[in-house]
Amino acid sequence: MKRVLIGSASLLFTLNAANATEVIKDIKFEGLIHISPAIAKEIIGIKKGSKFDIEKIDKSIKKLFKQKYFKDIWVTDEGGVLTYHFVEKPVIAKVDLVGYSNDKKERMLELIDIHKGDIYDLERIEEAKRRIIKMLEQKGIYDSIVEVKTQKVTEGSVKLEFIVHEGENIIIKKISFFGNKKFDYDDFEPYIANKERQFMGWLWGRNDGKLKVDELKYDYLRIKDVYLKHGFLDAEVSLPFLRTFFEDYSAYLTYKIKEGEQYKVGSFDIEVTEDIPDVNIEEIKEELKTKEGKVFNIDRLRKDIAKIENYFKDKGYAYAKVIPDIRQDKENHTASVLIKVIPGEKVYINDVIISGNMRTRDRIIRREIYLAPGDVFSLTDLKDSINSLRRTGFFSDVKITPRRVSADKIDLLVDVKEAPTGSIVGGIGYGSYDGLLLNASISDRNVFGSGIEVSAEVDYSNKSLKGRLHFYNPRVFDSIYSLGGSVYNQKNEFYDYTEKTKGLNLTVGRKIGRHTHVSLSYVLEQTELYDLSESLKDNPYYEEGKFLKSALIPSIVYNNTDDFYLPRHGFIAGLSAEYAGLGGDDEYIKYFGRFSYFFGLEDYIDYDLILRYKARGGYIQKNGYLPLNEKFYLGGISTVRGYKSGSLAPKNASGDLIGGKRIFSNSIEASIPLMKSNGMRMVFFVDYGMIGEDSYTEIKRSGAGVGIEWLSPMGPMQFFYAKALDDKPEDRTSSFEFIIGRRF
Repeated sequence: MKRVLIGSASLLFTLNAANATEVIKDIKFEGLIHISPAIAKEIIGIKKGSKFDIEKIDKSIKKLFKQKYFKDIWVTDEGGVLTYHFVEKPVIAKVDLVGYSNDKKERMLELIDIHKGDIYDLERIEEAKRRIIKMLEQKGIYDSIVEVKTQKVTEGSVKLEFIVHEGENIIIKKISFFGNKKFDYDDFEPYIANKERQFMGWLWGRNDGKLKVDELKYDYLRIKDVYLKHGFLDAEVSLPFLRTFFEDYSAYLTYKIKEGEQYKVGSFDIEVTEDIPDVNIEEIKEELKTKEGKVFNIDRLRKDIAKIENYFKDKGYAYAKVIPDIRQDKENHTASVLIKVIPGEKVYINDVIISGNMRTRDRIIRREIYLAPGDVFSLTDLKDSINSLRRTGFFSDVKITPRRVSADKIDLLVDVKEAPTGSIVGGIGYGSYDGLLLNASISDRNVFGSGIEVSAEVDYSNKSLKGRLHFYNPRVFDSIYSLGGSVYNQKNEFYDYTEKTKGLNLTVGRKIGRHTHVSLSYVLEQTELYDLSESLKDNPYYEEGKFLKSALIPSIVYNNTDDFYLPRHGFIAGLSAEYAGLGGDDEYIKYFGRFSYFFGLEDYIDYDLILRYKARGGYIQKNGYLPLNEKFYLGGISTVRGYKSGSLAPKNASGDLIGGKRIFSNSIEASIPLMKSNGMRMVFFVDYGMIGEDSYTEIKRSGAGVGIEWLSPMGPMQFFYAKALDDKPEDRTSSFEFIIGRRF
């Protein structure tokens, strides 16, 4: 006879006297998936051969429910055999968040702490909903609603979807201060996170006034820091008093301030706890900004402490401690500063351990690291090594972590994440002048992991046909010397003539220090010009036929940026001079310079905004024959976007382009993340350029627009939509252009 003894964890049946003496012959489990029968037996605590006890069975079910794997449990008895039956909760196959911005979705999913593979549990889901609402409130968004939708995927698994209906932002209408005399809201505004809403605050660059609750606990410290930067060491700033009105979702903030007196620096000294022969205290103090008699500035002191720390770490004291001791003289309102330095032992490199490189050879990595076994540790060398590796373009991420192995020795753990450096590309594109573009290429900047760059490329468009083979070894035999060369053949149909060019170049170079590279190139090139417009045929600098160029190009480049494709810090500056006239027909000297500066603001505003400034300028000295195809032309991606490539230059009386001998262009760009997961960014830009024959200002144009930057599997790609800002009726404008393979 089969009897259902327990139907749920809270239901008990009364047994008769006969049942009370019955012995359990066996225990079975049906429907278990997440735990094994052996574990289940341990949990229930009932063993074969024991007497029936309905209370113990009831408690065993409660214990099983506490595991949170089960939706339902019941027990049956058939001839002394107890069988536990289970209906398990479904497994979560996927978790999604709807109604929340994509760039913040990953952070929110981490916060709710529910993942693929977890058991569907109502208590955890309700807790996740509360966390989402709490996080929104910390951002100043109230009255939000979170719904949960489940969808069956397979038998025993569900898709979980959190649907977020964001409430209203609390807007700060006014921030008031009491007790302040020296400073007011305008002085504090650049530093605090919670700001008053400005007129048209929804515009980019304006304060929207949205309340950030999680930042309130730090804002009063930021206000106090403003006082400390100006010597008010006794300043006191209260926690903000927040008044919130949910009728219109507005808020008012109030701070109470006691300013005190302004302090100046009294005595300032550095004390080293150990006698170190190669340390000159006076030399260190000369480099610092904190000076006796100046107004005390806590920000300046922090930077000086960092300089002192770096000074000792560059001399091998990797674990040096720098401790400031500030003593106030409240009567004279001075602050004496004593910097105590505890250098510890000088540290040497024990070993350099490389990991993460599946393709790139160890020696290619080691040659970019400025620290080797036996060297004295240097923090500057460590940072420069990271940047040097990133500048190769071989790695998407580089980390070097010191690991202490003894009191005076450390290992450097070099962990690299390789980036795709090779590609086989076949593509279709569009250019402002060339029209339809077809491209086929095979290239690798790190062929076989050797650090050598090779490429073969063919480009075809309505106006051009180009073929090129290229080779470049930046470190011949791992030395400081480089070697490269190219052979090419191309045809271009320009606005007023057609040009066929075939040639070759050979370049040798040498590193000077860590950031400077000098090179010397030789170019041998034959150009054929034909299909000249009628007005150009009489131009003394332009004749139909074949011409030979033989030129030397010395150049120097300084590059201290922190990445190859997407630098956030540093600058690139280069100068070159092309001397044509070593035989051949062309006779001129072309001077050219370029400068790019990169400044990432993430460390300052907690947002990955990158500002860039790029400038190019050139001048041609005519020594004889100067063909028009060697002169400068403005317009296009490399100079001023919004105008067709090479369409801006001085013209002759018939309106044909004759090129310029002077050119200058510059750009300001702001790059922000668009989709972090795949390396896509948005860029806003303003370009300005000028060109002329006898002066730089004969033609001046500007353009502005927006673009997409993408570190794609095929290499960096850029798409631009530009608008000419001051175009003339005769100008050839262009709205859309893109380019593959150029660094940002």
